[in-house]
Amino acid sequence: MNSQTRKDKRSADVGLIFNIQKFSLHDGTGIRTLVFLKGCPLLCTWCSNPEGQCFVPELAYNRNKCIGIHECDHCRPLCEMDAITHAADGKVEINRTLCNDCGKCVDACPSKALTLFGEYITVPDVIRIVEEDGSFYARSGGGLTLSGGEPISQPEFSTNVLSTARSRGIDTAVETTGFCEWDAVRSVCEHANQVFFDVKSMDSEKHRAGTGVSNELILENLVRLRKEFRKLRITVRTPVVPGFNDSREDIAAIADFLSRLPIPVQYELLPYHGFGEPKYQQLGRKYLLGDVKPPSQECMATLRRVVISEMNLTRTEA
Repeated sequence: MNSQTRKDKRSADVGLIFNIQKFSLHDGTGIRTLVFLKGCPLLCTWCSNPEGQCFVPELAYNRNKCIGIHECDHCRPLCEMDAITHAADGKVEINRTLCNDCGKCVDACPSKALTLFGEYITVPDVIRIVEEDGSFYARSGGGLTLSGGEPISQPEFSTNVLSTARSRGIDTAVETTGFCEWDAVRSVCEHANQVFFDVKSMDSEKHRAGTGVSNELILENLVRLRKEFRKLRITVRTPVVPGFNDSREDIAAIADFLSRLPIPVQYELLPYHGFGEPKYQQLGRKYLLGDVKPPSQECMATLRRVVISEMNLTRTEA
């Protein structure tokens, strides 16, 4: 991406998001609205939301929707960076080294082949959208979950959204990588009823190879979070990625670490999937795990038995 990027408008009152998903059942209690914040300090090779990694809006291009320059050609003349060319079949091609994600081509595209991943939104607008489904939360015990990306990378905005939601009687949850300064973690999690905290590997070098960062800060933040917020519901999650952390030893090491926390946490293993691969194509990026298959049911069952053994759980607790 060209260095002449769009101005960053993020603040305590304005956040950058890339999606709002309603009626989720897997990211907190009851029926929930998920708000996905854009920007993440990790670059996990298996990430299913690559559009959530960059901290600014990004141009996305779905080639299948492009009707070609012979029928259209609205976008190309608008590009001041000369980043838009065309292939032999007339369909648009994007030079990502020239593109500055200005979005002018998006407004001109009639087929929506060109879109922007990322939009700025205010705290009141988030709350208004979340409250549209208030009756479902009341009946199911649901509410709002901030996801990403990494919501704690926009700490002031996330804190304001969660504190406002709780003041209006909405249950709140946060999904986090844990790779943030402690003051930001504390500020956001103080206003959450539940936290979903990723622990991907206990091996720091392996963690760096798979995510781009080491794991020391993450583990330190989890310990501090558990000690300081003793009544907070914390669920630790591990995405089980074949070839990265799918061995018995990998999962046993994480489970052993969790068993030593001063107050118990819940622990979930999530099987890897490659559903995000098309979004890499839209961003002009290569998906590095295209040949990796999800772990088998037998593998997941074996790893769950390891968790039960290491954490001294019953099968119902696991």
